[in-house]
Amino acid sequence: MRKLLVVSLIAALAACGGQTSDPAGQAAPPAAPAEAAAPAEPAAPAAAPLEEIIAGSWRAESAARDAYRHPKETLEFFGIRPDMTVIEITPGGGWYAEILAPWLAPQGRYVGAIIDPSSASSEGARDYYSRSNEQLRSKFGAAPDQFGKTQLIEFDSNAPSLGAAGTADAVLTFRNVHNWMNNGSAPGMFGAFFAVLKPGGVLGVVEHRANADVPAGDRSGYMSEAQVIKLATDAGFVLEEKSEINANPLDTKDHPNGVWTLPPSNRHDEADAAKYQAIGESDRMTLRFRKPA
Repeated sequence: MRKLLVVSLIAALAACGGQTSDPAGQAAPPAAPAEAAAPAEPAAPAAAPLEEIIAGSWRAESAARDAYRHPKETLEFFGIRPDMTVIEITPGGGWYAEILAPWLAPQGRYVGAIIDPSSASSEGARDYYSRSNEQLRSKFGAAPDQFGKTQLIEFDSNAPSLGAAGTADAVLTFRNVHNWMNNGSAPGMFGAFFAVLKPGGVLGVVEHRANADVPAGDRSGYMSEAQVIKLATDAGFVLEEKSEINANPLDTKDHPNGVWTLPPSNRHDEADAAKYQAIGESDRMTLRFRKPA
């Protein structure tokens, strides 16, 4: 009888297929299949180093002015990063766009804000802005590798709006403020900068620098730092820092045709070419403002 009991127990264990039991004597459940890992998000393409962009072959004609405009130092002073949304105001012939647009394309966004010709006050101004805008569009369209991801927006110079409020990381303007002061649009422009910037966003200004405040109606192209700073602070900005990156102590600021006497405009008698070439481009203030967070 005892032998029969032992044999029965061995047979019962064999029938269990060798499964182990938990301490309570229950068979352990089979292991759950491992979950498949979620596919990794594709990494954003890396932006090229700023130095590499500045040295780009598409800038062959523009690079001669780097010695006066100091693009690397200026953009670094403004704190521009390649993942930012940056609005450049009236980019003109696209000198800075040649740098900013390809640098920002992989991770950020470049927006060129140009004047709507229909908002100009005279037929001559409308024709000028129409030609200028078309030339810029043609430049961008002819070089998709550099400008394929750029955006151009037109704004009314009398009631400027630069996009949805609080959507830009930085607004940059190069040598434009004297024009706005002369036509009375400067307060509206600085208000538009403030509106489109995110809290904590940066406003970078480069402007021809006078030694003192210039009077209303001045046509020299120069302004004092105090005049620009007042326009910005009246709009709500805080002056964060000044830089002498674009200073030129050789500029006497008393030229017969104002800043346009100097390179690159060179509105002077041919006999004076060497004199003004030795001076170089104008003395310029470089100011960084911040929209309070």
